Parts: sequence; C-alpha cells; structure tokens
Amino acid sequence: MNERMYALFGVIGPLVAYIFIGAAIASAPWFSWWDNALSDLGHAARIESAPCYNFGLAFTGFLVAVYAVTAFKRQARYASVCLAASAFMLQLVAVFDEIYGTLHMIVSVLFFVFIGIASVVYAVEKKSPIAVAASVIGIGSWGLYWAGLYKAGIAVPEIISATAVASWVISSAFRIIRQRS
Repeated sequence: MNERMYALFGVIGPLVAYIFIGAAIASAPWFSWWDNALSDLGHAARIESAPCYNFGLAFTGFLVAVYAVTAFKRQARYASVCLAASAFMLQLVAVFDEIYGTLHMIVSVLFFVFIGIASVVYAVEKKSPIAVAASVIGIGSWGLYWAGLYKAGIAVPEIISATAVASWVISSAFRIIRQRS
C-alpha cells in the first residue's frame, strides 16, 4: 500500500468510532448523556450495545494505529508514537470493558491522557492550530467537568475531547492524501 492508502485509515478510523458509538447508543434506550459514561455502552452484561461498541473501539484503534505507524509517522515522527499509544489504549478499553472495574478505568484514563499528549506533541511538532485548539478544548472539557461547572455524565467530556482530537487526526490524514507524489 502507498502512503495515501494508509492515510485513509486516519480518516476512516475516527469515523468508524462515531458510527459504532452511534449504533450502540441507538440500541441502548437506557443510555443518557446526563448520567452515563460512553464505556457503559461496552459493559459485557449489556448485550444490546456491548458487541457493537467494543468492536467499534477495537477496530478504530487498529485503523488509527496503522495510520500512526505508517503515513502519519513520516509526517510527524513524535506525535505518531503518541497517537499509536493512544490507539492501543483505545483497543484496551474495548478488551477490558467495564466488567473489569479498576483495570478498565486505568486503560480509559490512559487513553485520554495519551490523546491529550498526542495533541500537544502534534501542536508543537507541526505548529498545528487545529491541534492547539484540540488540546485546549480537550483539557477544558475535562477541567470544567471535574470542577463541576456543568452537570452531565462523563460521556460529555469523553465525546468532546475525542472529537477535538479526531479533528486534527482527520485533518492530518487529508493533508497526506492531498500531497502530490
């Protein structure tokens, strides 16, 4: 495969996550943005949403990891390592779902820490305004949540920070796709 083909994984990967998260939410009438974490959708005892949610995260992690270690690595050497680590953590979130308790919490926190680090590293390495904005939005959403300045389930800062990161990942992939050979 050439670099452009691998770059497509950087576009498709995040989109896969949203498709599968949306499908899991649609199959879980109990899910509430005001009361739940996104990972509640992946709890193995909730068979209506767990297979879809966990498969989506695992597949997304695979696609983004492949992007990170191929096309993206040539563009942003240091950020690619951080993005690959976050993609691996995303796969672990799917593997060690909420039924694993503390282990799930650890890999979930590490996922969000690594996507934050990847954003900051990419912002510095490539002087990317999108990554700077993603860093501010991601950190801000978590800070406001933990400070209790808004009332919602933890799913809200999860989706806000993940979407902010997805914006620069997809943008970086499109930049690679548009490059002339």
